[in-house]
Order: sequence, then structure tokens, then C-alpha cells
Amino acid sequence: MIDPSAPTAGEPTGALPAAPVRPVLAEALTRLRSRCGMEPRTLLALTVLLVVAVGFAVHHWSSSRPRPVPVVAASPGAPDGTVAGTDPSEGNGPPEAGLPLVVDVAGDVRRPGLQTLPPGSRVGDAIEAAGGLLPDADPGVLNRARPITDGEHILVGTAGLPDEPAPSGGVGPGVPHHSAPGVAPDGRILLNLADADRLRELPGVGPVLAGNIVAHRERHGPFASIEQLLDVSGIGQRRLEDIRELVVIP
Repeated sequence: MIDPSAPTAGEPTGALPAAPVRPVLAEALTRLRSRCGMEPRTLLALTVLLVVAVGFAVHHWSSSRPRPVPVVAASPGAPDGTVAGTDPSEGNGPPEAGLPLVVDVAGDVRRPGLQTLPPGSRVGDAIEAAGGLLPDADPGVLNRARPITDGEHILVGTAGLPDEPAPSGGVGPGVPHHSAPGVAPDGRILLNLADADRLRELPGVGPVLAGNIVAHRERHGPFASIEQLLDVSGIGQRRLEDIRELVVIP
């Protein structure tokens, strides 16, 4: 007879029979319920709630950790301090600041006519650009240090240029018809006639100081002497000495 307890062919000798899974799980749930006094559904709900709480705590902890902020390296600027990729000429004063000056030099010069000069040039530079003075030229009291403006007519001497007739009752020659407003024939600035723009041609005189000179002249009347410039706010003895030879009382 065949022993039912004997191992069958192909079954490993000594292997333990597999215990049924469901009875074991049911027995474990029965023991847990008897100890805790809870139903299986209640235990399942508590387990899910515990898992959700643990997940929320982990998420809150990870989101509250400080994170490094990436630092973007600034692009190197140009040696003159301008930012790379920008036009250095933008925002640096009026567009006309870098344009050349065109002036008409006439009189006792070797090559009279239109001359093109760089910004900041003076009367002496215009005379040199016109070939210099003629051998018998007499510049008189022409101020060669005066800054020139674009479109100016610079007269050197009086050769070949007629003057206007003297006004009735006046004495001496009239003012040449080509003189710029507020400028004397010798190139000096007329202190009582020049406007603020003309006064700004004086060294060290900016828009504010030129406005103070005009306001003082309108409030107190024409200047009787150059020394009265000391009464203008912003002009001291040093500034007066810088412009003394460049202005004239008409």
C-alpha cells in the first residue's frame, strides 16, 4: 500500500507543508482586535491617517529647508566703466556735444574761409587753422583764448570789411555788422548785453552762474564795472580774475 504521508515523486524531501495564509491573517486580526478592542476598519483608517500625517510632515520639512540661491556672474564692464553691450554715447549729454565746430574766419589771415575744428577749440585755434596771421596783421585786442561756438564768424583785423556808420551823436567807429550778439568786435563778451548762453562761454561759468549774472543785472541794472561781478552769488575773487580779461562793459 502507498503511505499517504510518504513524499510524492518530485517533491523535495524534508520540505514543510505550506501553512494556509487566510487562516493565519484572520487569526492575527482576531488577536489584535481582542487586545485593542477595535474593529479592523477602525485600524485601517488609523493606519491611513498615520501614513498621511507622516507624508505631510516629510513634505513640510523638505520645503522649509534653506536652498542655495544661484549667483549669476556679472558680465565684465569696459575699462572706462561702461557696461558691455551699451552705447557709451547714450545718456552722456546732448547729441551735439561731440560734433565738430564750423566757423568762418575772415580778415588778416592767410586762408580765410570756413574752418572745421574739434569741440573745445578757441579763437587762436581757428586762426591757426586758417594759416595764421598775415605778416602785417594787427589782431588788436582780439581774445585768442575765447572758446568758439559753431557757426561763429571770427574777424581778425579790419582789412576789407566795412564798418557800419556811427550812430547819430556817437563818437568813434560803429560796430561791424558781423559781430555776434553780446560779443564785442575784439571778441570779448559784453557783460550788460550778453544772454545766459553767451555768458556760459566764459571759463567756469555754467548754467546756474550765468543765470545769476542775468538775474542780478535785471534786478539791479547794468554793471557799472567788472568788479561788481563780486556781488553776484557764486562769483569770488578767483573766478573774477579768470574772466576779467574776457568781458567788457559797453
